[in-house]
Amino acid sequence: MKNIFVGNLSYNVSENAVRALFEEYGTVDRVSIATDRDTGQQKGFAFVEMSVDAEGERAIESLSGREMNGRALTVNEARPKADRGSGGGGYRGNSGGGGGRNNRY
Repeated sequence: MKNIFVGNLSYNVSENAVRALFEEYGTVDRVSIATDRDTGQQKGFAFVEMSVDAEGERAIESLSGREMNGRALTVNEARPKADRGSGGGGYRGNSGGGGGRNNRY
């Protein structure tokens, strides 16, 4: 399975339009357009899953830099989501605690 990141999308692109673009290169299992959880507005990027790696590679090579709705797409293999650990994440500021390097020494 190839998970593909698609960036620089216009904010009004449809899931069907992204699917149609990638289906030129093979079977698309899923398209997920990222949206803001508070406003529901699109964030300008999506993830496309293709079950055949070779088809996904061909799509990445062919579509990277291609224009869609007047915008040059950024298309590459998606990286795994970074492990943010437990505790809800978010910015902690300078509240002490921690691990890693400590400037006391």
